[in-house]
Amino acid sequence: MIVPKIMYFSPSFKVRMLYRILKIIIGIGIRLFYKEIKVKNKQFLDHDGPMIIIANHPNSMMDGWIIAQICRQPINFLAKGTFFNTPLKRRFLNSLNMIPINRKVDQTTEGVNNEDSFEACYKVLEEGKTLVIFPEGNSILERQLRELRTGTARIALETENRNGGKLNLKIVPLGLFYSKAEKFRSSVLVDVEQGLFAADYLEEYQENNSIAAKKLTEKFRIHLERVLITTESSEQEKLIENIFEIIREVQHYKNVEENTQLLQQIKDKLEEIQLVQPYLVEEIQNLIQAIHWQSEKLEIKKEFLSKRFRSKRFINQIIFSTLLIILGLPIFIFGLIQSILPFQLTSFLMPKLVKNVEYYAPIAILLGLVFYPLNYFAFLHFIGEYFEFNTLSKVIYFIAMPITGMLAYQFVNYLKSTSFKWKYVFQIVNQNEALKELRKLQNDLKKIITHE
Repeated sequence: MIVPKIMYFSPSFKVRMLYRILKIIIGIGIRLFYKEIKVKNKQFLDHDGPMIIIANHPNSMMDGWIIAQICRQPINFLAKGTFFNTPLKRRFLNSLNMIPINRKVDQTTEGVNNEDSFEACYKVLEEGKTLVIFPEGNSILERQLRELRTGTARIALETENRNGGKLNLKIVPLGLFYSKAEKFRSSVLVDVEQGLFAADYLEEYQENNSIAAKKLTEKFRIHLERVLITTESSEQEKLIENIFEIIREVQHYKNVEENTQLLQQIKDKLEEIQLVQPYLVEEIQNLIQAIHWQSEKLEIKKEFLSKRFRSKRFINQIIFSTLLIILGLPIFIFGLIQSILPFQLTSFLMPKLVKNVEYYAPIAILLGLVFYPLNYFAFLHFIGEYFEFNTLSKVIYFIAMPITGMLAYQFVNYLKSTSFKWKYVFQIVNQNEALKELRKLQNDLKKIITHE
């Protein structure tokens, strides 16, 4: 049987248009799923010539989608060949400028030839375009930088070698930090490093290509570690995350960049403690366990503990909260009715479709981009016909549905937050000793980590 080759080069006008359309649609989904996407040092992505972007790979397809959103130029991706195992997938992924590669850890995919794939990469770069590669190979949601494959370095060096070192090929390391990768309305920080040039290692490559590729790959690791918060083990990562959640709530860090800086500070302090005062690690673990136990027992959020109680301010907040709940209730009901069906359908299907947490966010976005518009068009058709809406009324109604749906989601979170706040105030009014003990535990932990 003759298997048709996958087309890599010279995308047609229709393919280019499809890429742009899909970028816009997926971009809308990303912006709705994540409340904040912050990009640091974006100017390093501007380069007059070919470029390879290398990045960590914690969140499967989402990583590539976000990189495509922050780059003005069209992006080409190197992806594992198993994604291209059906004609429909091949067609769709080709429209997203994806180049398949058979990895040693995967089964060989029919129609995917690695020599053709490497040639496609050379061609993309020789045309002055941008190629994205995840040198870790597979996607795992963790803060550990795994072993980097040498394939990226080989592609960069061979491309520059084929062109006599005159391509000015730049390799730009990029770090992706997700506050909660799988959680709706969480945040993302993209940190871009200045980068390095393949031509600087060309002479070594011409002498010994294997050693040069390994040396350049090690440089990749060093540069990636500058834009990442890496941990040595899952145990260390869990401990850092636990400390981070407690201190962040005490210090009220909201911005994703501030959260990243705090996480790095905690990591650095823990490493110092493990070297100088290792006995403190057990004390920190005991404090965390006691704080979690006490918080669950009191049923309050830790973020309220650092707030000073003022009766006048509390009365004003009670009045304001009550008015907001009363005024917001009709909007909540309207948004809930319009959006509850696709929300429940997505929630029902996700556990059946997704086994790995790394795929939760991208699959949720894809399902949402299908279910929500279909749901809204159905409401528009039946409600619009029943009330005999004119064109303007239909447009207003259609726009109002997703907006009020988002407001309904925020309304539910506001009710939860208000409930926790009232429980906290109740504990203060009753002068609960357990609350005082919880505050002391948090302050003890904060002093160890931040010296404040």
